[in-house]
Amino acid sequence: MAKALDREHGFATATHSGSPDWSKKMSDNVALALIVYTGLQIFVTVEALKDGVSSTIPYFALILLVGAIIPACRWFEKRWKDLPGDKAHDASLRSAYRRDQVLLWAIAIGLPFVLTAFFKAIFAA
Repeated sequence: MAKALDREHGFATATHSGSPDWSKKMSDNVALALIVYTGLQIFVTVEALKDGVSSTIPYFALILLVGAIIPACRWFEKRWKDLPGDKAHDASLRSAYRRDQVLLWAIAIGLPFVLTAFFKAIFAA
């Protein structure tokens, strides 16, 4: 085993002038945003729904709300995944990437709170 650890491997190094792979970074952001969105839905929206309804409706609502956000996240991911190899590392795309990243996270974090306010308004009436 020591011999295997001592060997030098001929891994090719990237020659992309320090620019990150935008498609991979967006894919990572989408995956993490889905986790955050789902967690917020569980702890914020479902708790608000439990106050108004005492059945399994909050859990079905959770499934629907998480399922509804997936197409939006897929849109963000597809937009960056389909970049050709040379554009995937293009530094000029940084501002467009940041714009999409901010929008993705605003949706992932803001939407559960907007939905909670909406559901509380419905059940308060």
